[in-house]
Amino acid sequence: MKGINWQLLVFLLLFLNVKLIVKLFAIVFIYILQPDFKFGFRIKNSRLPLFYVGVIAIAMINWLMFRYFFSLPYNLAFLTGILFWGLCILAIHQIKLMAERTESSVLHKTITVFFLANALVSFVNILLIILHIKKINPYSYQGNYQQYFLNTGDYIKGITFDVSITNAVIAGLGVIYYLLRYNYKMLLLCLAVLLLATSNTVNIMLFGILALVFIFRSTAAQKSMIVVSLLMLVTFMVKVTPQNMYYIDKMYNKMLFNKNVSFDPVPVKEVRITDRPDSTLSPSEKQDKIAQLYLDSLSVILEKRYREEHVKVPEPLGMVKYELPKDLIHTATFQPRSDTDGMQKRLIAFIVTHKAQLPLATQPQTTQRIIPGKLITFKQTVHFFASHPRKMITGDGVGNFSSKLAFKLTGLGMSGGYPQQYATINPDFLSNHLDVYLNFFSRRTGMHSVTNSPDSVYDQLLGEYGVAGGLLFVIFYVGYFLKQRRYLSYGLPMLLFIGCVFFTDYWFEQLSIVVLFELLLLVDIKEHQLLTPMQA
Repeated sequence: MKGINWQLLVFLLLFLNVKLIVKLFAIVFIYILQPDFKFGFRIKNSRLPLFYVGVIAIAMINWLMFRYFFSLPYNLAFLTGILFWGLCILAIHQIKLMAERTESSVLHKTITVFFLANALVSFVNILLIILHIKKINPYSYQGNYQQYFLNTGDYIKGITFDVSITNAVIAGLGVIYYLLRYNYKMLLLCLAVLLLATSNTVNIMLFGILALVFIFRSTAAQKSMIVVSLLMLVTFMVKVTPQNMYYIDKMYNKMLFNKNVSFDPVPVKEVRITDRPDSTLSPSEKQDKIAQLYLDSLSVILEKRYREEHVKVPEPLGMVKYELPKDLIHTATFQPRSDTDGMQKRLIAFIVTHKAQLPLATQPQTTQRIIPGKLITFKQTVHFFASHPRKMITGDGVGNFSSKLAFKLTGLGMSGGYPQQYATINPDFLSNHLDVYLNFFSRRTGMHSVTNSPDSVYDQLLGEYGVAGGLLFVIFYVGYFLKQRRYLSYGLPMLLFIGCVFFTDYWFEQLSIVVLFELLLLVDIKEHQLLTPMQA
């Protein structure tokens, strides 16, 4: 295929893969092909965002100032944290090099091939599910203990093979990119992937940004495509995933209006005792079932006798309605599993052994109003600094308060494996954000939501790098791109979108969507820098 930067495409496919070992291979691969370590960090007109250097500097200051170096497990954790930030620098440096050395048209074609590959894998994901269950709509299929149903979107992982929200964010970036580049076929393709991933949070964020684009920065054709996209979203939710609408309504009522609702994924209808298998019945219920079956048999006999005596004319054959047998959706296999999976068992066992340090997770499950976990964790961060003012400026240290690394260090397997002999948990993390995570994710799946997860770039920066980390992000990361805002077309709404997405996960440590986002903005800047002199 001509007009493609294959080095860039292969690097994207490898680096965005969920496996850390594949990401490391991608870095080695690209630096062998394109060895260059002239990063160009400067106080003024820095070639790359100084934010990355700044957070590493803060991490080292905390390591020295709070004497964390006395702990061997923490030293390993510290080096792991620095490795993540180092990979961010190595990745953006190569992305910048390729953006500088490649023609804009080639860059755009390469990006399109990436989005096509992601869409292809996403469609294969849904096709395999359909072939497995032999139903055309897995979003409404309750069989196999509701393995898919509301969870179908979780299996649409795309080219990264990561969690589905990663795929949803990639598709969301594609929607903005192609909308403002007038490529409506690719826009609809990315929108289809977004809908398949069924991430309510990403959908709300994206269409909020598209509403701003509609009002302030769009042509008549673009406005029409935004309306079409919204109609597609509404149609998909109403016709394909109506149960998802029920789930959203339930969570909304519980969090805002204190309505007493359960966290079952779907309403559980009463099952007639005669339809329930004996294995699910108590001894007294079995007697009730026998009695009910006896009464039912009497009713059949009486109905037959009545028809023989009073119904003289047989019912015409054409009036008889023949139906194929349907699934009994009230049987056990069409209900969500009530047993506990391996991860939940580990979390519950951990709660039992750390009851004194987990005030939230040890509370009994309630049907009263639920405050979103995301809001709780931000409050915890504020309260932590109020009680530890010494750590307000530079934070609590890498891996000590709120990060993917902090979860990894527990050794519970929540963010990938970690050597058990070096597992360590900082008390500040244990009694705050880990407590919130355990409170929601050790319970029924209805509680497992992005809104209840403590994962957030902003909480990570404030909690582990303090006010200084937050300022570094605003001035030297967001400011790095805004400084060139006159060259940004799709870049501005994309920057707003990614700013919202940063509330949902530790995206810098994920080493995935941030690299794609940076590439898209760097290409946008390059292309319009070249056009600006021609317009003068």
